Order: sequence, then structure tokens, then C-alpha cells
Amino acid sequence: MPTPRTGRLSLPDASIYYEVRGDGPPLLLIPTGNGDAAPFAPMADDLARQYTVITYDRRGFSRSRVFTDVDDARRVDDDVSDARHLIDQLGGGHADVFGSCSGGIVALSLLQRHPGRVRRLVSHEPPLASVLPDADHWLAYYDNLYATYRAEGLAAAKEAFRAHVGLGAETRPPPGSELPPQLLEELLERLRRNLLFWFEHEVRTFPGHRLDTGALAASADRLVLAASTTGRDQFAYRPNEALAAALGLPLRHFPGGHVAHVTHPFAFAAALRDALSG
Repeated sequence: MPTPRTGRLSLPDASIYYEVRGDGPPLLLIPTGNGDAAPFAPMADDLARQYTVITYDRRGFSRSRVFTDVDDARRVDDDVSDARHLIDQLGGGHADVFGSCSGGIVALSLLQRHPGRVRRLVSHEPPLASVLPDADHWLAYYDNLYATYRAEGLAAAKEAFRAHVGLGAETRPPPGSELPPQLLEELLERLRRNLLFWFEHEVRTFPGHRLDTGALAASADRLVLAASTTGRDQFAYRPNEALAAALGLPLRHFPGGHVAHVTHPFAFAAALRDALSG
């Protein structure tokens, strides 16, 4: 596994850790709800044969520090601003963009607010309950999940969530793509801390985020809405299905499940290349 170039984006209220691989056209990968760049590494290494791949830890997660109190109501806005700054600093102001899960919500909001920064964008299974006809049901689910976390603890809430999004199957990278033991232990320790941050500051706000579908429609020629081939019966499949219908776009299927960028990194990278090529 090649060693990426690392650095920090310095902002008045945060310091964002990032990694860069390759030397082609810029491609920004926005992390999922775990917030960490490392799970993207095998896929990013593969994509770096064609792109300059930018991965990073979202603010408040892992190695990206925040210097002010976290404003939950501004979480998506702040993540969009960070993505824009990374594109400006590392991509010359223009990049392809991929985001999955929570990162898919950030990606959609980035295209809505800063279409000039985006060449083409793929959003994979964003848990955007607000776009569903039964949004109230799902937003109540996330409120109850947070209540479970507060009343019964992290382990009970984590298991309830994993069952909800279909993470009962394997979520590890394939043989030969694993991190070395020391780096793996460091990642797992970061993810344990990140899970607490996610429950405290993201589990209720991101699913309820409101998009401007009119603004998205104006950039629909640059948008790919992606879903998993094995997750049709899971909640995470439904928001992009609803957005595709609302925007008149096809729903594109990527191999594997909700975390296939980890479990099937090379097949997923091939599908992402195809989607970005238009």
C-alpha cells in the first residue's frame, strides 16, 4: 500500500487532516458516518492510478480537530464548507466528488451550494430521511435511536443501528487490503471515539437535513445517484430512489452493500470510474 501525502487544511475554527494520492484530475472522497479517511484507502490507492485522490477526516472526527463548540444545526453546512476549501486548496477549485452515507449528504449539499466546484458528483446511499414520503416515521426512528444511546448505552444503540442499515454481514476489506496491525489498531481506536461523536452530533441532524431539490435539478447533468446491488430492502437504498424519481434521474447500482467501498474496493472503484466518466 503506497504512502499518501498528508497535510492539514487550517481554518479559523478547525484543522482538517487530509491525504493525497496520485497525480491525475482531482477526486474528493467525502467520508461516511465513521468520519475517517482510512477506510477509503484500498479504493483510493486503486483510483490514484487515474486521479489525484483527496481523502480526509471530517471535522470533529479522528485527526480533524474543532476549536469551538459543535453546533449541531450547522454540521452539514460546516462539512460542505470544509469540502469546498479542500477542493480549492488541493484541487485547483474544481473536482470530481464522491460521498457515501453521511458523506453522500454532504456531497449533495456541496453540489447544491457550490456547483461551480464540481465536475461530476456521485452520492451513494445518503440516509436522507427528509426526502421520503414517510419522513416523519424515519426521523422518529433516529430520535429513538439517540434515546436508546442515552438510556441503554453505546453497545445497544450500535447494534440497533447496524441491524437497521444492514451491516450484519462482513464489513472488512478483502484479503491483501488490510492495514498493518499497528495502523489497524490506531484506526479502530479512532472509530470507537468517532462513534460517540456521531451519536452525539450527527445521528439526528443529518437524516433530517433539507435539500433544495430545485437547485440540485439545475446541476442534475453532473449528478449520479448510486445505490447498492444487495441493499434494496434496506432504508439506505430508499432516499436516492426517491431523489432519482424527483429529479428524473436513473438510479445507478454499485456492486456490494452499503459499505462496499470497504468490502469490494476494486469493483467499487471500477464502478465509480465508469460513473465519473459519464
